[in-house]
Amino acid sequence: MLSRVAENIYWLARYLERAENTARLLATNAALHLDLPRGITPAWEPLVAMAGARELFERQHPDYSEKEVVRFMIGCERNPSSILSSLRAARENARTIRDYLPREAWELINKHHLDAGERLNEGLSQRGRHDYLKRIILNAQTLNGMLAGTMNHDQGYHFLLLGRNIERADMTSRIIDVRTDGLLPLDAELRPFETLQWVSLLKSLSAYQMYRRSMQARVRRGDVLIFLFQSQEFPRSIRHNLCNIERSLKTLPNHEPAVRILYQIKTRILSAPVEKMQCAPLHHFIDQVQIALDQVHGEISSAWFLPAH
Repeated sequence: MLSRVAENIYWLARYLERAENTARLLATNAALHLDLPRGITPAWEPLVAMAGARELFERQHPDYSEKEVVRFMIGCERNPSSILSSLRAARENARTIRDYLPREAWELINKHHLDAGERLNEGLSQRGRHDYLKRIILNAQTLNGMLAGTMNHDQGYHFLLLGRNIERADMTSRIIDVRTDGLLPLDAELRPFETLQWVSLLKSLSAYQMYRRSMQARVRRGDVLIFLFQSQEFPRSIRHNLCNIERSLKTLPNHEPAVRILYQIKTRILSAPVEKMQCAPLHHFIDQVQIALDQVHGEISSAWFLPAH
């Protein structure tokens, strides 16, 4: 397989996953607003921090109002992590390898990108935002199913899985980081609503029902963290994604350096008492997970992709 093709497949998967997760986060933050007392709104600044775009946002916008953040996260062309920017990058990567992808998948990627742009005004309005973000998520899931059912499960497909699972693990860790610190101003008035913060975190990842089935307990901070870090069965838990990354890596040559990093971070995740960590230690631990994922990405790039110009 050509290095160029492998790299484009890898980044196609990452950008599609990034667009879907950004849509999930925006949709859940908007829904949380409906459950809170009148006059209390969830913070929007943490969503920009999740994307690592705080400095870029502050150069362009005067405040972290809902309107400004939603426009920045959905349709801002200068934000490389916005939904439209991610879908545009995914389409460009797919365009260069059209012969390698099933024709139906290319057509759906193109339609997904065009649909998101044409309906942008709906997504920016409060009335149309829910349906817009729901379509982004549904189109991404449809595309994942189509690729699984129509693409040869060869080396190219494993690069697709690598990109998807690295991005998913990274985004899950970012969502946990954002949702556990700074989402609600939990003063005495809002203390009874603290559980909503953890329900919101689970719903951001479509994890609420699976959490209730697996943990068989009410929604509590410690149990939520155990489930999202250490669950072996839930597809968006960090452990599950690391196992999938390792499985795909082992089908490729020269995988040993990346697998060693994965083994170390998996061991730390399984042994860490995440349910007991307060905000500062948890934030530090999530930083270590993200650094490890970046190192795995670096090993993949150096082993199989062309050097950057």
